[in-house]
Amino acid sequence: MQDNILTAVKEAIEKSKERKFLESVDLAINLKDVDLSIPKNRINEEVILPHGRGKEVKIGVFASGETALKAKNCADLVIAPEEIEKLAEDKRKARKIANKYDFFLAEAPLMGKIGKSLGIILGPRGKMPKPLPPGADPCPLVERLKKTVRMRSRDKRTFHVPVGTKNMEPEKIAENIEEVIKRLETKLERGLQNIDSVYVKTTMGPAVKIKLR
Repeated sequence: MQDNILTAVKEAIEKSKERKFLESVDLAINLKDVDLSIPKNRINEEVILPHGRGKEVKIGVFASGETALKAKNCADLVIAPEEIEKLAEDKRKARKIANKYDFFLAEAPLMGKIGKSLGIILGPRGKMPKPLPPGADPCPLVERLKKTVRMRSRDKRTFHVPVGTKNMEPEKIAENIEEVIKRLETKLERGLQNIDSVYVKTTMGPAVKIKLR
């Protein structure tokens, strides 16, 4: 499969025209024979890409005290506990933050408050924070999340996963794709047989089919 992935990646990059911005490289995955109306069958996984996404991944941390001080060294946004209710009252600002940042972390004691105040905004976006022990250093987890992508089907059989950017080496993009497909295979009852097709494409380029078998 690895050679087929690399061939498809190279073709997708070669066929994409030059743009005035750095295009992402994405997978379009189509499932088959999976009843996605049943929530437990839906795909909702986080995958650590071996070579990262090739672009900045923004992380927000809900924290106070020592954890907040440490978070300022690595996170893109630090939200103090007293700001949580203010955000809940300013839905527009809360939605803007939820859309701008890819992942969130929060000190464990704040999780209940965040769920009650901001769950309606963060939950549907799949961005509820991951809990941190009080006083913990969030930076190791932040660095992991910066190489992480979310693979989420919801109730649709077709979904997309970012796997790199056009300026990355094709070999590294191919290895990222292989990691995503391996993880997806373990989450499907019949593995590769539940995958109808997989395509790779740049943001505005043509889709190229990856031969999985």
